[in-house]
Amino acid sequence: MISPSSEKLIEFEVSADHHLEAFLEMMLTERGVSLNTLDAYRRDAMQYLLFLTRAGTDEIIADAQHVRRYLKELADSGLTARTQARKLSVIRQFQRFLILQGLRDDDPTSTIDMPRLGRALPKVLGFAEVELLLAAARETKGWRGVRLVALLETLYATGLRVSELVSLKLSSVSRDGRIITVRGKGGKERLVPLGDAAHAAIQTWLPFRETIVVARLKNVPWLFPSRAAAGHLTRDAFAKQLQELANTAGIQCDRLSPHILRHAFATHLLANGADLRSVQMMLGHADLSTTQIYTHVLTERLKSLVQDVHPLAGFRI
Repeated sequence: MISPSSEKLIEFEVSADHHLEAFLEMMLTERGVSLNTLDAYRRDAMQYLLFLTRAGTDEIIADAQHVRRYLKELADSGLTARTQARKLSVIRQFQRFLILQGLRDDDPTSTIDMPRLGRALPKVLGFAEVELLLAAARETKGWRGVRLVALLETLYATGLRVSELVSLKLSSVSRDGRIITVRGKGGKERLVPLGDAAHAAIQTWLPFRETIVVARLKNVPWLFPSRAAAGHLTRDAFAKQLQELANTAGIQCDRLSPHILRHAFATHLLANGADLRSVQMMLGHADLSTTQIYTHVLTERLKSLVQDVHPLAGFRI
């Protein structure tokens, strides 16, 4: 057991480590890191050096096993994977600096993978919130309201990326109005079916498009044309309309964006029994693992539901 006085001495020795100071000087002068970043590097490196001193070694002779033990200590202390990854990154840069200086021949971090950060679960709207949003859109007056309903119904019915939605061409809609052809990432095309609500909303929009919008803009190929340079409604303009709609519907603005409606489409489909492969195809995901994130959203929502409403949720033995 190291006494408090010995601990202070070790900390003093570590803070005076000339290898560390040389490394920090290099980061400042050659890499141009900010002073705040430099302070963070110093703290992380000193913590590592303090661990090595306690283990009876130093940065010159430490091996991969020492680094693994240090990372385990960080994990055991409750630090997040993101924080562990940041600290490992500093150690890796420091050890590689020592190699460049000819102070050691190998990098003890070379065989160590970064801690897995996991993937943040996407935000989604509940069924009731989507209904509030659509109801608010239906209350919007004039042709802009009709267009807004068509945009929302199409987005919620198809899960299109917002860039795909606003750039749809009139020719993308099949003759019977039940299928749209979408050109997604990498120019890949996919067919996406339209439900009754989306189909009806687009059919209601088309006469307005012809008599009001196209009459002003002449021959335009877009389903949702505008005076913007691109010739169609822009992503930013649609996002702004959604924010205004969120205020009207009483939904927090930070919980609403076109992409969140795409998340809602996927999550609600899976919640109602759709298979993962079908949802993958409609979303245009190249990799099934990208679609699988929505199953994790459902799992978390179910956990929350059980915790909130199960009669024994608060019971403890």
